[in-house]
Amino acid sequence: MEYLPFQLSWLITGAFVTLLSFVVLLNIFGLPANWILLGLTVLWKMAHVSAALDTWFWVMLIGLVLLGEALELGVQVLNARRHGSSSSGTFAAILGAIAGAILLAPLFFGLGALIGALVGAWIGCFVTEFLIRGMPFKNALDSALGAMMGRFLGTLCKCGAGGCMVALTAGRIWQNRPSQPDAMDAPAQVLYILQNIC
Repeated sequence: MEYLPFQLSWLITGAFVTLLSFVVLLNIFGLPANWILLGLTVLWKMAHVSAALDTWFWVMLIGLVLLGEALELGVQVLNARRHGSSSSGTFAAILGAIAGAILLAPLFFGLGALIGALVGAWIGCFVTEFLIRGMPFKNALDSALGAMMGRFLGTLCKCGAGGCMVALTAGRIWQNRPSQPDAMDAPAQVLYILQNIC
């Protein structure tokens, strides 16, 4: 982007970082936002070969994507287990979260996906523990609540990993931005404008 004026270069870079920030919010809707963010960063590198995105940057970025996925699943499983859920209840909570996110996605301008994932995790775990496995009602409620809270905390962890990815990418693509040209004093600006008009 060395061939662009400073303001336009800054505007394009800022718009790209803003786009990445909005993409991270897709995690709330249950979409693979961190993978989309990785893909957009690859496209940026392809369009701007001179960008300072070296091998260690890609190792860190892919590591953050995988960490976000592992945290999302791991926190849900660990929290459900901590509240007394069985393996089948935890698996049913994961399936319920996926089904709920898909079914309620059109509601509330897309926020239904988050609500659906939380409610789906609760219903999946509760139905499995109470109706299928015969767990006492109070224990099944506790297990379902643990699965639902695990889903919520897992989504937060995944959003956090996405935020780290945006910060890492923004720091690297703004690292080599062109310096702003020296500002001219007022009379020189007037002469410059008049010279270009005539």
